[in-house]
Amino acid sequence: MRLFLSLILSVVFVSTLISCKSGDGDSTKAPDSKTAEQTTKATSEPVDGDWLIYHLSAEPATLNPITASDAYENTVNSGNVYETLIERNNETLELDPVLAESWEISEDKLTYTFKLRQNVKWQDGEPFTSKDVVFSYQTIMNPKVDSPQLRAYYQEIRDVVAIDDHTVRFTYARPYFLALEFCGGMPIVPKHVFEEGDFNTNPAGRDPVGTGPYKFLRWTTGREIVLEKNTDYWGEQPRLNRIVFRIITDSSVSLQVLKREELDVSGLTPIQWARQTSSKSFEENFDKLSYFRPNYSFIGWNLTKPYFSDKLVRRAMTHLVDRELILQKILFDLGAVVTNPFYINSPEYNKSITPYPYDPKKASELLQQAGWTDTNGNGIRDKDGVEFKFEFLIPAGSETGEKIATILKEELDKTGISMDIRKIEWAVFTTRLNERKFDAVTLAWSMGVESDPYQIWSSTQAEKGSNFVGFVNEEADRLIEAARKEFDRDKRIEMYRRFAEIVHEEQPYTFMFCNKSTVAVNKRFENVLVYPLGIDPTEWHVPLPLQLYSE
Repeated sequence: MRLFLSLILSVVFVSTLISCKSGDGDSTKAPDSKTAEQTTKATSEPVDGDWLIYHLSAEPATLNPITASDAYENTVNSGNVYETLIERNNETLELDPVLAESWEISEDKLTYTFKLRQNVKWQDGEPFTSKDVVFSYQTIMNPKVDSPQLRAYYQEIRDVVAIDDHTVRFTYARPYFLALEFCGGMPIVPKHVFEEGDFNTNPAGRDPVGTGPYKFLRWTTGREIVLEKNTDYWGEQPRLNRIVFRIITDSSVSLQVLKREELDVSGLTPIQWARQTSSKSFEENFDKLSYFRPNYSFIGWNLTKPYFSDKLVRRAMTHLVDRELILQKILFDLGAVVTNPFYINSPEYNKSITPYPYDPKKASELLQQAGWTDTNGNGIRDKDGVEFKFEFLIPAGSETGEKIATILKEELDKTGISMDIRKIEWAVFTTRLNERKFDAVTLAWSMGVESDPYQIWSSTQAEKGSNFVGFVNEEADRLIEAARKEFDRDKRIEMYRRFAEIVHEEQPYTFMFCNKSTVAVNKRFENVLVYPLGIDPTEWHVPLPLQLYSE
C-alpha cells in the first residue's frame, strides 16, 4: 500500500482539538469524570451511542485521498469516509473484500477483474459504480493532478475498463507482485463530485463524500474534524455516533487535555508513556497500549546540497548521531535501531547490516577525507569556498524530533559544522519537501505489510515524488525494478537485501528507529483490541451507563 509521511515518533492515528459536550458539537466544557467502578466493572451487550474524541497531532493538508501524502488524511478518511475495493484483515492480514465482493486473477498475473457490490451508494445518495473506479485511476495518472506519490505505483497498468456498472478490469503491462493490493487498495473518489473543475482544488478536499460507515460533518481549521455515523451505510453500522478528531499539535497540551478527559484516545510520547501517565487517577481512567507497526524514522539529507552530495559526508553525519543514547534517554527504549528501509520484523529486512556506530573521531576523519576542513580558522569547516552551514527542518509538534535535533546540533558544533533548527507547520513542511527546499529533515515512514521501495528510492521519483532527498543509484534502480515483477518472495528478499546494502553504503538517510506506537484509551470503551497493525476504533462501543455524548 501507500507509504505515508508522519511526524517522527508520532502514533499511527491522529486527532483534533476542541471540547465537546452532550447535545452540543462545538462546546467548551468537558464532561464529568467517570468513577473507577464504572470504568473497570461496567460490561454490556454492544449498544449504539456516544462519541470518540480522538487526538490528531497535525492537521491534514487535504482530505482528498488522491492528492494527500501524509498519514493524517489517511487516519481521518481510511475506512471511515472513503473505502477501497479490498483491505487487509485486522487479524489475519489477508486481503478481504470491501467495495468489491469478489475478484479474479488471470494465470499470467496481468489481469485483475473485480465484481463490485450492487447496493453501495455515495454519501450524497448517488450510486457507486465501476465508472468511479475508472475515473479515480485516470485521475491518479493525470500529470496535472498532484499525486506523484500514487502515480508511481500505477505506471505499469495498461488500462482500467468498466465492463459493466459493477465489473471493472485492471490490465497490467507486466506482472507486479503487489498488483492485487494496489488495484484493490486504490483510493476511489466519486466521479460526479470531482469531474468538473480543477481536481487539485475541488471543494471536496475539505468536504469529502465517501461510501464508508462515517460521513463528513465539518472541519474547523486548527481545531477539529468531525465525522458522524452514516445511517445509510451499505455494511454493518458502527456503534459510535461520531468521531471527533481534535487537532492539538503540542504534545504537552494534548496530555493535559487527555488527563482532563476531553480526549478519549491520544498517542503518548515516550516520556509521557514512561513517566507522566503512571498516577492512580490516570490508570483508573485509561488503558495504555503499545505495539509495533511497520515504520521507521530517519534523518534525510538532501543530496543536491553541496554538503550532502558526498556519501563520505553522509556517513560522517550518521557517525555523529548517538542512536543508542537517544533510544535510551529520549525514547525510553520504546523502539529499536534500524539500518535499512524495510520493516524490522519482516523477512525483507537485512539483519546482517551493522549500524554505523556513534564515533565523532571517525566522523572527523571522513569529513577530512571528503575535503571539508576549516581553512580560515573561524571554527566552521568549508570546501571550495562554501561553509558547512545548513538548516535542519522539523515539523511543529514533533517534540522528540526537536530533542534529537538539539543533540545533533551540539555534536556538530564540536565538529565544526553549523546547523540551524527550524520548526514549521505540517502543511508548510510537506510543501517544502515537495519543492525540495530543505537541507535536512527528520521524519518517519509508515509502511504496508509488504513494501515496495519504488515510491521512496527510485530515481524516477527524485524530481517529483517521495524520493525528496534525491537518491539516484543505477544498481538500486535495477534491483527495485526486478523485484517488482518477481513473485517468488525468497528471490525478492534476496534482491531487497542487496538493495539495503547499497542504501547503507550511500547513507541518503541516517536510519533511526522502528518506533513503538504508544497510546492511551479511555476505559469506557469496550472491544478495544490490539491487532498486528494496531487498533480499530470502528469496532468499539460504550456501555449505556458510561455514555457521555448525544446528538
